[in-house]
Amino acid sequence: MNAQTTRLAVLSHDPMKKPGWRDEARRAVTSLEGLERALALTDNERAGVVRALAQGLPMSITPYYLSLCDKHDPACPIRLQCVPQGLESVEVPGDLRDPLGEEAHEVAPNLVQRYPDRVLLLATDRCSVYCRFCTRARMVGQDGGARSDEKLRPALEWIAAHPEVRDVIVSGGDPLVMKTERLERILSKVREIQHVDTIRLATRAPVVLPSRITPGLCRMLRRHGPIWVMTHFNHPRELTAESLKALGRLVDHGMPVMNQTVLLRGVNDRAETLEALFRGLVRARVRPYYLLQTDPIRGTGHLRTPLARGIEIMERLQGRLSGIALPKFIVDTPDGRGKVPVGPNYVLSHAPGVTTLRTFRNEVVDYIDPPGV
Repeated sequence: MNAQTTRLAVLSHDPMKKPGWRDEARRAVTSLEGLERALALTDNERAGVVRALAQGLPMSITPYYLSLCDKHDPACPIRLQCVPQGLESVEVPGDLRDPLGEEAHEVAPNLVQRYPDRVLLLATDRCSVYCRFCTRARMVGQDGGARSDEKLRPALEWIAAHPEVRDVIVSGGDPLVMKTERLERILSKVREIQHVDTIRLATRAPVVLPSRITPGLCRMLRRHGPIWVMTHFNHPRELTAESLKALGRLVDHGMPVMNQTVLLRGVNDRAETLEALFRGLVRARVRPYYLLQTDPIRGTGHLRTPLARGIEIMERLQGRLSGIALPKFIVDTPDGRGKVPVGPNYVLSHAPGVTTLRTFRNEVVDYIDPPGV
């Protein structure tokens, strides 16, 4: 049985017939018993699931994404992203409940403004898979799913009253977990606001539920463009035939797709792993946009790397990857102070008219400024 047939068997009771995306989302694994049937759990994972179901970030794993997990290896990079661990109960210095200060920057219900020209519209609190490093662990899966038209009205009125807002990021939760018709109502209302230039759709559906990316969904999105799709591939193992088909469908319907990878300890904190991921994304016509230092969410210390590790990785990738495949390494600073790009220091010294640089080959070169400037 090849890998494709194995995935189909996991996704459907009838291995010859793929289910629709809503059926698959409904059959997400949300219980300890369901997970025990799929994976050989460790005591740490078992304790994590019990805690998550009782008091932490909920657990939900689509059959598709679960099929990518190694049944017997707790260090599997897919498993580490979606299976709770007992270590989630451990807090370390710097941990925060709301690391990006979104509650402090809420300008209307379900609307966050941290930058002058853009806002974040939280359209739902539901995801098909709850990533264990979620920056909104405080709210996702907690409060009733997709926001009604009535609940989103104040946010839309606020956007309409602020012409400085040019970019609206529709997120959650995952807005693609909503029905297409519900999502279209939101997008059409945003598109009616004349000063909004672009809409960004933040989703992990191409990674964890690629069956969601249907031709009908893509046709709807194209009607309300320009829409930029921001997704989250973290490991080359996620670039399956199914996910590549989903990405191709989005791009072929005119949606630019950008990827934000989260740097995760034990998952992708090696230059070779990220090089393979970024090359695979570019082949799929997806731009690697950000490599994000994991936000300091409570209970994620076991998944975070030292900042120096990300800088070291970026130095190794510089010069080895084309510019279109090399993302910015970003720290989203605590309490909503904004994103800061960080990386290796290639400027060795400054003098009047002369800057001494270090190349990726460790060669030292002087750059001479034009005279009289």
